[in-house]
Amino acid sequence: MTFATLGLIEPLLRALETLGYQTPTPVQAQAIPAVLAGRDLMAAAQTGTGKTAGFALPLLQLLTMEGPKVAANSARALILCPTRELAEQVHASVAEYAQHLPLTTYAVYGGVSINPQMMKLRKGVDILVATPGRLIDLFRQNALKLNQLQTLVLDEADRMLDLGFSEELANIYRMLPKKRQTLLFSATFSDDIRLLAGQMLNDPLSIEVSPRNVAANTVKQWVVPVDKKRKPELFVHLMRKGRWKQVLVFAKTRNGVDALVDKLQGLGVNADGIHGDKPQATRQRALDRFKASDVQILVATDVAARGLDIEDLPLVVNFDLPIVAEDYIHRIGRTGRAGNTGEAISLVCADEVNMLSAIEMLTRQTLTRKMEPDFEPEHRVPETDASGQVVKKPKKPKKPKASGGGGKRNLGKWVDSGEVAPAEPSIKPVRKVPVFNTGPRKKK
Repeated sequence: MTFATLGLIEPLLRALETLGYQTPTPVQAQAIPAVLAGRDLMAAAQTGTGKTAGFALPLLQLLTMEGPKVAANSARALILCPTRELAEQVHASVAEYAQHLPLTTYAVYGGVSINPQMMKLRKGVDILVATPGRLIDLFRQNALKLNQLQTLVLDEADRMLDLGFSEELANIYRMLPKKRQTLLFSATFSDDIRLLAGQMLNDPLSIEVSPRNVAANTVKQWVVPVDKKRKPELFVHLMRKGRWKQVLVFAKTRNGVDALVDKLQGLGVNADGIHGDKPQATRQRALDRFKASDVQILVATDVAARGLDIEDLPLVVNFDLPIVAEDYIHRIGRTGRAGNTGEAISLVCADEVNMLSAIEMLTRQTLTRKMEPDFEPEHRVPETDASGQVVKKPKKPKKPKASGGGGKRNLGKWVDSGEVAPAEPSIKPVRKVPVFNTGPRKKK
């Protein structure tokens, strides 16, 4: 099968040839004909399998072949993304595909001045890529009208719910024309996303080209148990031992990102970090330098889990495990993309055992553990498996209380100084799903 057999027009085929695209991926092969036929669509595929081209190529063709010229302060198609980085990445791809077409594209997001964006929208754009918050700001300031909208694309919709955009999605839904085509693309589909699709899509075609919530088999994964306080030391040891050249590292908190970057820079390592507290320009500069290999180690919070597309990235390190298990798939999906192989290493301490168990249950695989000599943890990480079970360490027999109170008090119970208090159960944050007042949908 070729892109020509999918019915794409010559300018798009010429752009794909320039970009080196030869054979459609499975998601592209199924999605492109469906979108060209005007169907609503919900598609799930592993990250790095070409979802963006799956919706962007047919969307560009439809806009070229159909509909009136875009009006002032209007957009004919809207692509919603959860993060600024992903919006930039998607827009860059769309612009490359559209290089031989008479269409305009633009990306808007927060963290930068809104005034240049308002000026750009005055003439209207055919395809607008946006984050939810900035889109609503532009709409409320009358800088953007959506009455001409033909197609809505929700990219990484599950991540939008994870980031708390449920209310924004409900507001955007009320802003849209009732008659439109809606496409929902995501690496994973939770039950919440299926509920959302039922509310926003009209008789959608469902595509799942990979098992639900399974990480790409091109990524070799393993776990290194370690005490929490020794994680920075272990990371530096592994970096030097493996002679790592380009590594994307995920930390749980913004403070954690800054602390690891400071430590690495203090050792003379060319490292940088990105998180939500940094200005957009600073974040983009760090990403660009990392892609150009000017930065060796890039440390990030989950803000970058789906906004990075780096060719041949060899290694991802989970310095901290993610609170939400699905984010693990997106993190390690930054490597092993487009048929390349990659590695994903997770540094896991006893406090993270429930997160590890949730990841293994979600991905339906037990991650291999590799002890690093001289870094064996004092606080044992209990055994886990893909069933979601945590094998508890047998309890020590109780010792008689010594007079004078020689023990340590923990939540009202006496714990011997050689024991570790059991980890608190990991509770996945509850995500709100927007509920829309939907009337009967018009048939297209």
